[in-house]
Amino acid sequence: MSILKVPVICIIIGEGASGGALGIGIGDKVFMLENTWYSVISPESCSSILWRNWDNKEKAAEALKLTAIDMKKLHLIDGIIPEPVGGAHSNPNEMFAIVKGEILKHLTILSEMSPEERIKNVSINSPRWAFIMNKSLTG
Repeated sequence: MSILKVPVICIIIGEGASGGALGIGIGDKVFMLENTWYSVISPESCSSILWRNWDNKEKAAEALKLTAIDMKKLHLIDGIIPEPVGGAHSNPNEMFAIVKGEILKHLTILSEMSPEERIKNVSINSPRWAFIMNKSLTG
């Protein structure tokens, strides 16, 4: 995906864990719904590895900093998409409309940029920056 010539917008809409899920991070823009989480490992698996049981999954979740707010503070995502009152599942049609609006807004902006400009548009402070630059330069 890092060498695609078309804009890529990634949105985490639920739970995202594992190295494969982290591949989402190479999008030109990466967003999370406000009540989702995104990490290299699930809290349960992390707890199982560190404490040999799932009893500390809450402690592991806190250490992983996997919430949308944490991910935004760490510059791992570009934004947080608000959910309807009660969560995305409580009003799917409203959630679809919100997500559609975000996609269209950012797709319009990204479509006007060349692939090189899109790469430069990724925040230099972002941990995604080095990976994207390396992949784009090495093909």
